[in-house]
Amino acid sequence: MKVILRQNIETLGKVGDLVNVKDGYALNYLIPRKLVYPAVAGNMKAIEVEKKNLAVKKEREIKAAQGIATELEKVSITIPVQVGEEDRIFGTVTTQMIADGLKEKGFEIDKRKIEIEESIKTLGIYNVHVKLHQNVATQIKVWVVRE
Repeated sequence: MKVILRQNIETLGKVGDLVNVKDGYALNYLIPRKLVYPAVAGNMKAIEVEKKNLAVKKEREIKAAQGIATELEKVSITIPVQVGEEDRIFGTVTTQMIADGLKEKGFEIDKRKIEIEESIKTLGIYNVHVKLHQNVATQIKVWVVRE
C-alpha cells in the first residue's frame, strides 16, 4: 500500500515522502495514529499544505529562539554555593541551579537545554551552553561564588 508520511518516521522517511508499506502495517498502525495519509490525489494536496504550515512554524520557532539567544548572551548569573577547604564546592553546580538562576532573570529555560561541558566543582566563572533550538545555541556566563 502506498502512503504519504505526515511526520518524520525514522524507519520510513521524512514528511511528504511517498513510501510503500505492507497493508497491515498501514491499516492497523500508521493510519489510526494519523502518521500517514493513503496515497490518493486529494491527500497529496493536503500534505503539501501541511508541509508549508510546518515550514512556517519551524521558521517562527527559529526566529523566536534567535531572539532569546541574543538576550541570553548579555546575561550572566550568579550562583552562591557552600564551599569547604580550598574553595571546593559541596557537590556540583547542576543544570537545575542554572535554570533557576535564569528564571530569576526572567528567562524560562528548560534544564535539559542547558549543557555543562565539565562538572563545576570549584568557584569561578564558567561559560555554559544553552541549546534553544536544533539550530540555535548560545552561551551564558555563570559566576559560582561563596555563599
